[in-house]
Amino acid sequence: MPYLLRGALIEYGSDFLGPLPNVVIFQFNPETLTRAIQIPQRPTGGTRRETSQAGDPPIERITLKAEFDAADGLNANKVLARGFGVGPQLAALEKMVYPAGKISGLIGAAIDAIGDAIGLGGDDAETQPIPRESYPRILFIWGLTRILPVTIDSMSITEQQYDFLLNPVRAEVSLGLSVNSTNTCSTDKVAKGAMEYSNLAKEAQAILNLANTVELAAELIPF
Repeated sequence: MPYLLRGALIEYGSDFLGPLPNVVIFQFNPETLTRAIQIPQRPTGGTRRETSQAGDPPIERITLKAEFDAADGLNANKVLARGFGVGPQLAALEKMVYPAGKISGLIGAAIDAIGDAIGLGGDDAETQPIPRESYPRILFIWGLTRILPVTIDSMSITEQQYDFLLNPVRAEVSLGLSVNSTNTCSTDKVAKGAMEYSNLAKEAQAILNLANTVELAAELIPF
């Protein structure tokens, strides 16, 4: 059986030096993935000027359905599957739509304290505390050419089957994602790097499309 690359969602801290990353790898890759590109409205009307001038960048929205099933884990007598079904995967996904919890805050505070103790806190560390109630930063990984910083806009969980402890053993999760646009002023180096990598990969594929264009032109033009 050939190796299958799986999609994933990764919640990470600032530059991976904060709280440990929360990773959810899709047990089964969704069969379909819908990408909608929302184009900002251009100037219209009799007084319009420079209608070809670009304004705000387009917003890409992604929708997909992820399925989880504890059957393999139960057959292999895995402890987590026996005790919780697919509950851990669902809990990890849910965590991605809530602000950082108490444990994340305590870990972050501990890291700050260690940094202050060894002189990495800066001169104004005491006057400008870092807020701990912030939404997670998330990467959506889909193949080798799409590593995108995203925001989860919607999440719908359908629990389809339970064990004798009422743990869900099958579930389907519908996700709506928005790709975050990053600018040069952003301090999120991970998101900036991921977006630049994905854009370069897309541009490279667009250039490769020239080969298709040349082949089609050769078929259409008689010699």
